[in-house]
Amino acid sequence: MLNSFKLALKSIWSNRMRSFLTMLGIIIGVAAVIILVGIVNGEMSYMTESFSSMGTNRITVNVINLRTRSVDVDDMYSFLEENSEYFSYMSPTVTVSATVKVGNENSTSTQTTGVSEDYLSILDENLLSGRFIQYADIVARQKVAVIGYYIATTYYGSADAAVGQKISVNGEKYEIVGVIERQTSESEELSAGGSDDTLYIPYTAAVKLSRNGSVNNYTFCVRDEYVDQATTIKTYIEDYLYTIFMDDDLYTVTAMSELLDSMNEMVGTMSMMLGGIAGISLLVAGVGVMNIMLVSVTERTREIGIRKALGAKRRTILSQFVIEAAVTSSMGGFIGIAVGFIGTSAAGKIMGIDASPTFLSVLVSFMVSVMIGLIFGYLPARRAAALNPIDALRSD
Repeated sequence: MLNSFKLALKSIWSNRMRSFLTMLGIIIGVAAVIILVGIVNGEMSYMTESFSSMGTNRITVNVINLRTRSVDVDDMYSFLEENSEYFSYMSPTVTVSATVKVGNENSTSTQTTGVSEDYLSILDENLLSGRFIQYADIVARQKVAVIGYYIATTYYGSADAAVGQKISVNGEKYEIVGVIERQTSESEELSAGGSDDTLYIPYTAAVKLSRNGSVNNYTFCVRDEYVDQATTIKTYIEDYLYTIFMDDDLYTVTAMSELLDSMNEMVGTMSMMLGGIAGISLLVAGVGVMNIMLVSVTERTREIGIRKALGAKRRTILSQFVIEAAVTSSMGGFIGIAVGFIGTSAAGKIMGIDASPTFLSVLVSFMVSVMIGLIFGYLPARRAAALNPIDALRSD
C-alpha cells in the first residue's frame, strides 16, 4: 500500500501540468461548495438579525378606511384592552414624507414617524438622553420630537447637547425632548437614512403633517409567552377587522415572524439549488479524473506489462491506479478547501456580511472529492489490471 502511494505521488509529480488540470475541476467544485454555503449561511444570519431587530414579536396592521366602513385609534385601543392577554402594547404609526432641517442643512433621508408613548417599548430600545413622547404630548398635539443617534451627533455634537434644541419638520419647529441610543454597532459607520437617522413625533401631530386625516397603520406587540403563536394571534386581529370592513382586501395584517419564516424557506431553497450546481461541478470533475486516468493507463501500458511479467498481481495494479486517482482528488480537495476559505472571507467582505466556512460543508465537500477519485478512478484501474502482459509488452 505504501509503495503504491509513493508510485502515485511520483506519477503525479512527473505529470505536474496534467495532474493540476485534473485537480482543477475538483478544486473549483470543492471551493464552490464551501463559498456558496458560507455566503448562504451569512445571508441567513444577516436576515435573521435584521428581522430580529425589527421584532419577531410585532404584528403590523394596515387599513384602508372608507366613509361607511372604517376603524379609528379608539377602536384599536378597545380591541387591545379586550385582548390584553395576548398583546402588551399597541401604537398607531403615521409615516411622514418630511424634509428635516437643522440650521441651514436639509435632510430628506430621515425616517419621520408619528407614534404613541408605547412605541419605544415596542421597539425594545432605550433612551440615551431626555425622555420619550408622553400621553400628554399626544392629547395636546405638542410639537416635540425624539431623534436618533445620527441626527444628535451629526447636527448637534452629542445627545445631551441636542435635548432642548429646535428641529424643523416640513417647515414647522419641533423641540427635541429625547435621543434614542445608538442602534448600529460601533464598528459600523453612521450614515444618512440608516437605522440611527430617525425622528419620532406624536402621531396626532404626524396626522396633521401628513394631511391624511386618519391613522391607517398600527403596530402590535405580542407578549413574550405568545411569540411562538404570533401567526395564530394574527387571525384574531383579522377576524376583528373583517367584522368591520366585511372585505379582507381593505386591510393587511402581517406578523414579522411569518416574514422571517418565509425568508428562511426561500434562502433554504436557494441553498439547495446552489449546492446542486456545485455538486454538478464536482461530478464533471469526476469525469475529468476518469478521462485523465484512462489516458494514463494507455500511456503506461508497457509499464503495466513489465510489472505483470515480473509477478505483480492484479490487485496490486488495481490498487495503484485507484490510489493515484484518490490522491489526485484528495490533493485537489485540500487545495479547494484553502481556496474556499479565502473565497468565503473575500465574498463576505465584498457583500458586507459575516460569511465563514462551515465544518460540515468542508467535511462533506472533501469526502465527496475523495469518493469521486475512488469511484471514477476504479474503471481505468480495472482496465489496467485486466491487461494481458504479452499484449501490453507488444504495445508501442
